Amino acid sequence: MSKGEGRSCKKCLAYVAGFIVFLTAIILVLALTVTVIMKVKSPKLRFNATVVETFSFNNGTATSIDMKLLAQLIIKNTNFGYFKYDKSTLVILHKGVPLGEHVIPQGRTKAKKTQKLEISVDVSTDRGSGSKLRNEINSGILKLSSQAKLNGKVHSMKIIKKKKKSGEMKCDWDVNLGTREIENFEVLVDYKLCKLSSMSS
Repeated sequence: MSKGEGRSCKKCLAYVAGFIVFLTAIILVLALTVTVIMKVKSPKLRFNATVVETFSFNNGTATSIDMKLLAQLIIKNTNFGYFKYDKSTLVILHKGVPLGEHVIPQGRTKAKKTQKLEISVDVSTDRGSGSKLRNEINSGILKLSSQAKLNGKVHSMKIIKKKKKSGEMKCDWDVNLGTREIENFEVLVDYKLCKLSSMSS
């Protein structure tokens, strides 16, 4: 083999090796991209911006109260596909007893988007009972909680199967019956997605 042929062979091997390295890098980038896209996360829920729109005592008693609460339910979808959720219900509770609820119709949140749903809930203390409820009303501070869960599927691509996911939130907060304002909006330990912000009535 001549020197010229040897150099040509070495160049050919170098080109092949370079192409293999380039091709390997491309495959790794594509693999990482597909992995990120296919990694489906649960949507994040927040119960946000709560105000008391209407307030009234009923039946001539100080322990029978009707309120209308206005709020936002925020759905944050961090996936590369849209989140299609089923019909659900947001519930306002006192010590685990429902005092009011709002039906959330089925819908979808677009990929990498945040959706805001306006919520209006009629709350009545007549649906609850017990000395704790009466004592709280007499004290002027009514301790409530809100919870909701959205079940659905994340649709990433036609070649990727739909994956079932759910978002859930639960918050504790107080209603100051004297000022008609929401106070002490707290995140429970197991639910870290609740946040309170101002909202004009």
